[in-house]
Amino acid sequence: MPSSRSLLAPGLILAAALLCGGWFLQQGIAQDRNVYFQARLLEEVLDRVAGDFVDPVELNELYGTAIDAVIDELDDPNTEFLSAYEWSNLRIRTDGEYAGVGLEIARQGDWVTVMSALPGTPGERAGIRAGDRIVEVEGESARGWNPDRAVMSLRGRPGTEVNVTIGRPGIEEPIPFTLERATVQVLSVPFTHLFEDGVGYVPLRVFSESAREELEGAIEALIADGATRMILDLRGNPGGLLDQGVALADLFLGEELTVAETRGRTSSQNSVLRTPGGESFPGLPLVVLIDGRSASASEIVAGALQDHDRALVLGATSFGKGLVQTLYRLSGGNMLKLTTARWYTPSGRSIQKARVRGDSAFDDVVLTLAGNWVQRSDAEDRQPYRSFGGRSLLGGGGITPDLRVLPDTLTDAEETAVLRLWRQARGFSNALFEFAVLYIQERPNLPPGSAIGDADLARFRQHLAERGVDAEAAALERAERFIRFQLEREIALRRAGAEGEFLRLMTADRALARAVELLARARSQQDLFDLVTAEESLASAAPAAGGIAQGDSPGPGSF
Repeated sequence: MPSSRSLLAPGLILAAALLCGGWFLQQGIAQDRNVYFQARLLEEVLDRVAGDFVDPVELNELYGTAIDAVIDELDDPNTEFLSAYEWSNLRIRTDGEYAGVGLEIARQGDWVTVMSALPGTPGERAGIRAGDRIVEVEGESARGWNPDRAVMSLRGRPGTEVNVTIGRPGIEEPIPFTLERATVQVLSVPFTHLFEDGVGYVPLRVFSESAREELEGAIEALIADGATRMILDLRGNPGGLLDQGVALADLFLGEELTVAETRGRTSSQNSVLRTPGGESFPGLPLVVLIDGRSASASEIVAGALQDHDRALVLGATSFGKGLVQTLYRLSGGNMLKLTTARWYTPSGRSIQKARVRGDSAFDDVVLTLAGNWVQRSDAEDRQPYRSFGGRSLLGGGGITPDLRVLPDTLTDAEETAVLRLWRQARGFSNALFEFAVLYIQERPNLPPGSAIGDADLARFRQHLAERGVDAEAAALERAERFIRFQLEREIALRRAGAEGEFLRLMTADRALARAVELLARARSQQDLFDLVTAEESLASAAPAAGGIAQGDSPGPGSF
């Protein structure tokens, strides 16, 4: 009996396997047939509608509508179908001898939103600001557009004009602009600065093809001039070339360390990006500045340096742009740009932030003295993580800084007054530019970053009136701090370029002041982490003792 039972068991197992295998095979065939059935059913519906609907309907338009509906169902602003015509136009406008208006953009909710207007470009000179929404281009509504379509519409040959209508938070009526396209050339590192106590400062504006080379050269020059500590400013940096982001992280990380990884549904979409060589500046204490306009490659670099305990990240939570797109060629020369993976930091934090749709994205924002919108508070439901050195980190989308320091913001009364001025944004910006040029002509030897007097401010108010900028005296008075700052900034920019503008901006830059103050007290990277930990411990107990609340930061006097 035992022998017959042992012979019977394999037979039963084989029979069960054949039966189950046949069932699974039939299920697979049934599923495949169901897919083909659904495809055939869709084709039959479209054919019947095109042929027999009471009003004439183009079959091509029906198929286009069906494709658009599939894309919309994904609720992903980065996935899009590009017709052969759109793809050809995009390549020509991207690769050919074409120009733009200098706006860095991203999709937020239903609208393409300006992340930054690059200095010296048509968009910046016209007065377009971060946070502005592109409502119309050449009279066509831009609701639902993706960034690529906006880029395709804004670019053109140098010297040609494009009409853009902007929606600005807090202002009901859209603002019209006519921008003259120009060739836009932006250095990744426009200048450097050396503070006292050996603190070097390097702003990185964009991850261009020369980003690593420019940054490495800038840091080496600062070290030669006496810098022993460094600030890397990624605020307002919308990203750029991913390989430059990895190369840039390689300057500060050891060999074969993870910079970022992608995770998708299939193994082909999963990858790990690692540093190719050893770091170039070992032991150099480093602070990285980020804000809500730091995106993509900026977030990959900041997250990698934070996870590996190589930099103290300071400022505000970054934008949260962490999706990977793959281009697929379709029949007829059409293209599908499909989101296929997400970016993660080395510790496993997702960079992608959930998007807030509609006008609710501006429910918790406040206007800064520099004219940018910032979130008053950060998300409360962030997941805890640990750096490789054991430090507490937060996930949940975007890069959460180790130390949150908000910029100088306007009061409610000041903000209301500024929004009144911004209803005539183009006139106000033109008046700033014209007055700054006149002011420099009258005072050719004035040092950049100089303050203007009350008499000059009164002259500017008169200049506004002469240029047709309609503003009540009371509104101008309430907005005086903002107007004075913007006027001094414009004068510094026109007199000494990006570095001159920086010298004016830094006097009200709380995040930069805090970074300089911390680095001046730190001899090593670990010292930076210890200083912040100690201050957070003191701040948590300060309210009971009547001290300074956590998150407060020193003023401009820290310089």
